[in-house]
Amino acid sequence: MSYNNADFSSAMTAAAVDVAKSVAADVLLVFMAGIDDLAAFRASVAKPTRLVLVCRNAEESRRAEDCGLGHLEVPPFQLTRMGQIKMATLMAFSQQVLKAGDVFVILTGIGGQTIDTLVTMRVGKEFELFQSVGQPKLTEPIRRAVFEKVLTLALELAHEGREGKPVGTLFVVGDHRQMQRFSLPGRINPFRGYGEKNRNILDDSIRETVKELAKLDGAFILKGNGVIVSAGTTLRPALAGEALPPGLGSRHAAAANITASTKSIAVSLSESTGTVRVWRRGAMITEIERSAPASFDGSPQP
Repeated sequence: MSYNNADFSSAMTAAAVDVAKSVAADVLLVFMAGIDDLAAFRASVAKPTRLVLVCRNAEESRRAEDCGLGHLEVPPFQLTRMGQIKMATLMAFSQQVLKAGDVFVILTGIGGQTIDTLVTMRVGKEFELFQSVGQPKLTEPIRRAVFEKVLTLALELAHEGREGKPVGTLFVVGDHRQMQRFSLPGRINPFRGYGEKNRNILDDSIRETVKELAKLDGAFILKGNGVIVSAGTTLRPALAGEALPPGLGSRHAAAANITASTKSIAVSLSESTGTVRVWRRGAMITEIERSAPASFDGSPQP
C-alpha cells in the first residue's frame, strides 16, 4: 500500500497527538502549512497540552488568529528539518511559549509543508538546543523583537549572500557599555553621527544598509533596544569562552569570548557554510543549518 503526502501528514499528525497525550506534553508545536483541517486538528489535541502553530508568513498568522489558535511566526527559509526545529524552538523559547522544564512535541517536514518528522523533548534536557536553560531569560536585557530581527537578518544573509557572494558576519547585542571596553572600532564607523531613530535595526528602512555593511570585517555592536552602535568593530574580550567545536574559526571564537566577557548575545554567520549560530555566556546555544548550499549566481538551488 502506498501513501501520498496527505496520507503521510495525516498519519504523522495523529501520531503527534497520541505522543503528546502519552508524555503529558505542555506544548504541541506544528508547522501550520502541513495541516489541512485546523478545526479538526485543534479538537483532537487534549488538554492540558497547548497547541501552537508555527507560521511562515503573515497570511498563515492571520488564519491562526481567525481560528483563535496560539501561534508564532518564523522566517520562511528553506532549512534542514532539524534547522526548522531549532529555529522554531528558539523563537518559542524567546517568546516564552516554551520555558525551562516544559515537555514539547514538534511536527515539521520538507519546507515545513509535508509533515514527516516528529520530535519530542524536555526543555533543558536537549543539550544542543538549550544550553542556556537556568540562566536569566534569553531576552534580558535584550528586547525580544531585537533578538528575533537579528536572527532573521542573519538567516536572510545566509540564503541571499551579497552581490553574488556568500557573506560571513557577527552581530553582538546587549550591554554596549561593557562591549566598548573590549572592542576597537574600525577606522570608519558608518553609523557615527546618526540619531538613534535612524540606526535602529527594528527599522526596516535600514535593512539593506545593514546587509551591505555585513561585508565589512568585524562585528556589529547593538544596544539591547536595537540601536546599532557600530559596524566593522574588532573585538578583544577579556575572557575566553568554551572550547569551540572543530572547524570553527576566529569569528566564532570572538562570539564565544565576547559573550563570556559581557552581558550579551551574539549571532554569527559562517561565510563557508551559511550556518547561523547563537552564542551566550561563552557557549553556543544552537546552530541553524541551511537545507542546501545557496546559489549566489542566480541559478536555481537544488
